[in-house]
This record gives sequence, structure tokens and C-alpha cells, in this order.
Amino acid sequence: MRFGPTPLEDAKGAVLAHTLRVPGRVLKKGTVLQEDDIEALRAANLREVVAAVMEAGDVPEDEAAQRIAEALMAPLIVKSRAATGRVNLLADAPGLLVLDTQAIERLNALDESLTIATLPNHSLVTAREMLATIKVIPFAVPGPVLHVAEAMLKAVPRPVFSIAPLRPLKVGLVMSELPGQKESAMEGAVEVTRARVEALNGTMLPVERVKHETPAIADALVRLRKQGAEMFLIAGASAVVDRRDVAPAAIQRAGGRLIHFGMPVDPGNLLCLGAIGDAPAIVLPGCAKSPKLNGLDLLLHRLFAGLEVTARDVMGMGVGGLLKEISERPLPRDKAPNTPPSPHAPRKARQVAALVLAAGRSRRMAPLNKLLVADDKGIAMVTRVVDHALASRARPVIVVTGHERDRVEEALAGRPVIFAHAEDYAQGLSASLKTGLAAVPPNADGVLVCLGDMPLVSGTMMDRLLSAFDPEEGRAIVQPTYRGKQGNPMLWSKEFIPAIMEVTGDVGARHLVGLHADRVVEVEMPNDGVLRDFDTTEALRGAPGFSKV
Repeated sequence: MRFGPTPLEDAKGAVLAHTLRVPGRVLKKGTVLQEDDIEALRAANLREVVAAVMEAGDVPEDEAAQRIAEALMAPLIVKSRAATGRVNLLADAPGLLVLDTQAIERLNALDESLTIATLPNHSLVTAREMLATIKVIPFAVPGPVLHVAEAMLKAVPRPVFSIAPLRPLKVGLVMSELPGQKESAMEGAVEVTRARVEALNGTMLPVERVKHETPAIADALVRLRKQGAEMFLIAGASAVVDRRDVAPAAIQRAGGRLIHFGMPVDPGNLLCLGAIGDAPAIVLPGCAKSPKLNGLDLLLHRLFAGLEVTARDVMGMGVGGLLKEISERPLPRDKAPNTPPSPHAPRKARQVAALVLAAGRSRRMAPLNKLLVADDKGIAMVTRVVDHALASRARPVIVVTGHERDRVEEALAGRPVIFAHAEDYAQGLSASLKTGLAAVPPNADGVLVCLGDMPLVSGTMMDRLLSAFDPEEGRAIVQPTYRGKQGNPMLWSKEFIPAIMEVTGDVGARHLVGLHADRVVEVEMPNDGVLRDFDTTEALRGAPGFSKV
């Protein structure tokens, strides 16, 4: 591929490197120039453009990204469509992400044109969560480089990406007690443990509460084994300090074996891993009484996913194993001097306002106002939408009213929202947008534009969009998708508000996406709620929770 200033007479078929605006049209970055494009450039008195000219054997960016994604496909892994040289890999089911990190590192080291970024190995993921993004850096990849990359991935003996589903294990918990222990502390530890187990698809057998003595704990383990326990947890009244301590010794007395004592994870150092038969047996560290992330969680994730955990595996958890600040360390973060932040420090969360458009006349559902139609629980559609927005991190939540203003405000009474009334709502969607945007606080970094007739978009889905929003990294417009189809709501950086304010008629701002494709990021969603709006009674009858309409 040749790159640089290219005379217009040689530019047909070349890929435009930068967006150009000429009279009557916008030529976006990545456009493959055709004759009419070149004529428009000539009419603008341009003689050359900065472009990439393909050479024999070059593979265009989207095709190259697609081929790498195809080579990485495995059960429970799906991919997005290719766009701007990028393909995202997604989980098709919840579970534990297992990576061949060496294969990924070899691919990234092969050539600067090919990159792949992933979640950390052994991350717990949900269905439709993004696992990795494949990005081709230039506009094309040399054919020989792509062939080598495909051959490398084909030669890997096991999948580079895999999802290990969580198993519905039966878990037995032994609580050992010493005189004088508070009952409330014991009950709290049981509930925290139960929540951990159930979050991983497990179930708890009746808890065994015994004296803090090796024989008593061992007998309890034997009883749990007879009840079908597939994992054993021991919460000792006193923290284990040696592999010969009370609780580890009980595992051995019950016919089990010890695998490893201690782990390079903080909090969670004082954990002991063993097994009774094929069932893992874990002496819990003291921090397991807290729901906060600790070493026990890292271990449970792997065990529930059916992965074998050896002593070497435990000892390999040290990199990334520091899960908290230690008070003895000099200058913990909350007492550090006011110095400029490190370029590697996490950025401050951006403030995003949620804008709920609820001004429409509902002409297709007349005489009903669709926004006020109640679901099976008696909750109006617009109320469901606003409640989802309030459940997200977006603040403030602004509701634009118009048609039947008083009834809409009554349906939202008592909720912490800002109302903005569009006097000219009859002029269409753009009028509602302008009214709402005028109410967005000046310190907001962006605005999430929500439609009042899309009650299936949850607060969690909205938060996914907020998490992807990063204008400094080029993610200034965030759009949800489901199986490649683009939906709503959309999140816009504040820089686009002036352009949206110029829109007229019964249209939104979606056309701006095409003008700023290089600033758009798509976020795949777990269901089609981002595609479903409800304009008619027939459509609403098919919506979850609206069966009585």
C-alpha cells in the first residue's frame, strides 16, 4: 500500500485518508474514491488528496479484520460486522473467559497492521459482553502478513478464545465457632457466602455449624459429602495461619488432600485450597466475610467454570492480585499529595445527562396516548422508560413534554426529573430535541437521547453505553446494536449539540452518524430491546409486560 499525497488523476479507487468537505457533499475518511468524487474534488479546486493506494495483494481493512475474526471463532463466541477495520468478539453465553494469551501476544507481535485487545484472562463475562476488539491499523494489510496470521491461529492446538460456562454446583459450608462469637457476625458471613455461590449459579446445602476443632469440622465435611456436596467451604472461627492448622487438618482427616496454602492476592492471602475426592475444599480467608472482591472470588470463578486449579495456578495469580490499598504502604491514594495525575491513572467519570423524549402526539395509536398506556402492573410506558433512566448512572434525567403535558407529568410525579416543555412539539421530533438539549447542564460531557416509547431498554443497558463513552479516545457517539442492527438510545458528546440544534422537521440526529463515522462506537446489547419501539396497539401487545393492552 502506498500512502501520501495522491494526484487526482491517479486517485480513482484510492482510500481517502481524511474527511473532506466540498460544496454539496462530505467525503468521509475511508471513502473509496470514484469518478464523481474526484470531479467534486476538482470542482473544489483541489489537485491532490492524501490517500492510500492499494497494491497487488493488499487486503482491505474490513476484509482483513473479518478474516482474523473468522480464524478466532469458537463455540459460544460471536462476532460483530466489520466496520472501519474493526470487528468485535462477543460472548454468546455467560461464563468465564479463557484465553490463550501467548497466541494473542504472537499475533500482536507479527506486524503493526494487526492488533487485538482483550479483557483480562479469566474474566467473568455476561451474555453479549464484548470480549475483544480486532483492529486493522492501516487501510489494508499485506496479503502475506494476513496469510501468516491465519496460519498461526490455525496451528494453535486449542481455541484462542473460549467461554467456560458456570456449573450449578452444590456447595457445602462449614462454620466453626468459638465461645463468645456474635450471632449476627455468623449470620452475616453465611449470607455473604450464599450470595457469592448463587451469583455463580450454585446452590447451598444446609450450613453445618460446629466447634472450632479438627474432628468436628472433619465430621461435618463427611456429612456434607453424603448430601452430595460438589464443593466444600470452611469458614473458620479463627484465620488459618499454617497448613497444619485446625481447618486444613480437617480436610485431610475427612479423606482429602491439601493442594496449596496461601495465595499472592490481597485481600485473600490466608486461603487454603484442597480437595476431597474430586470436589474442591477451601478454607476461606477472613476477608471472605465481606462481599468485596478478594482472592476467594478469583478462585471460585475458575472452579465453577470447571477449570482445574493447581498450586502453580494459585501462585500465578500475583500479577493483578493487588485488589486493595494497604494502609501501611506510604501515600495511599486517598492521602496522596495533589500532584498531576499519571497518564495511566483512571479518568474521572464523565457526566452524561439522560434526555427522555415524551412530547409526541401518538398519532398511530390514537385516540390513546401510547406513552400513558399502562403495563400489566399498571405502570405507564413513559414511567417505565424514566425509571430505567433513573436506574442508570446518567444524571440529570430530563423529560421533554408536549402533547398531554399534564398527564405525562402526573404519571411521573415524585420522580427526581427535570421537565422541559416543547411548546412547538407539533413541528416534530427536532423540536423536542432542541427543547431537551437546551435544558442540558453546561457541565455535562454528553447526553443520552432516550425515546419515550422504548420501555425495554434497561438501566444496565444504558450504563453499557456510558461505559463505552470516551470522546478523547474517539468514542464520541455511542450507538447500541443487537446482532449488528443499530438501535436506540444514542449517546452524543456535547460537541455535537450545536449541530443537533440545527436539525429541523420530524427527524432526529441520526444523519450526523454518517458524517462522523470515525467518532462512532457500537455497543452490542444482550437483547433486542434497543430495536423495539411501540407505535401501535398491535405492536405493544407483543411487548413483555404489556399482555393486557
